[in-house]
Amino acid sequence: MFYGICKGIREVGKKEALKRSSTFEVLLIYSALSFLFILPDYKNAMGLQAKYYGYIALKSSVIFLAWIFSFIAIKKLPISLYGVLDLSRVLFASFLGLIVLHEKMNLMQWAGLALVCLGLISLKFHKIKPEEKDNFPKKIPSIFIILAFASCALNGISGLMDKILMKQINSSQLQFWYMLFIVILYLVFSIVTRQNIRLTATLKNPWVWLISILFVVSDRALFIANGMEGSRITVMTLIKQSGTLVTILAGRFIYKEEGILHKLLCAAVIIAGILLGIFFK
Repeated sequence: MFYGICKGIREVGKKEALKRSSTFEVLLIYSALSFLFILPDYKNAMGLQAKYYGYIALKSSVIFLAWIFSFIAIKKLPISLYGVLDLSRVLFASFLGLIVLHEKMNLMQWAGLALVCLGLISLKFHKIKPEEKDNFPKKIPSIFIILAFASCALNGISGLMDKILMKQINSSQLQFWYMLFIVILYLVFSIVTRQNIRLTATLKNPWVWLISILFVVSDRALFIANGMEGSRITVMTLIKQSGTLVTILAGRFIYKEEGILHKLLCAAVIIAGILLGIFFK
């Protein structure tokens, strides 16, 4: 739940950070800052068997690709359509837990998953005004829809790897090496693609610092939760959707968005689904 709330706040922080810096500047610098924040914990991250470095590097590569695919897709797709496609990560994570980890869901938890899906789908519905219709593409190339689904699938795989890895290593080890490999991947990508990084200007962006802190704290909470014996991906996937309520409230009170009643009703459906998944085991 803590991870979900932090993720919701982080989404607001990203929106604000991107007003002052480019997408890649934000991703690179906030990943690097996040790694610097966990650097003092390096002693607890040592002592891994060689094979686990490979597994963590694979997880970092999965997330790196997921982010690249999602940025390409979201740039080309209508945001309302992308939001519906992004919902599939909930389904991917749940089904991976069922198939790979052999987790079981009772009738109430299936009902909870259905309510979360229903609430999120309803949240993405937007009545297009006549004057807005010209801004939406009449035909969307299938490659961008495929990339959106690929991003969701990769995020589901990453969550599965977290659960498996946390049975053998501690949260400090996973977070330290995962962040180190992510930073290395971004640095290599920036060199190969010759990205223009305004280091000083981006470091002066206070939102980058905020999302870096939230990223470190929330990921540590998630890794610890994954390491607990009783935790299950199927249930945790539902709980993590609690961040939706944060973004709805931010839309109302920070960005003065319209249609808040509809969004709150959707949030109520989502919360009902989360409660079903948590309390009816």
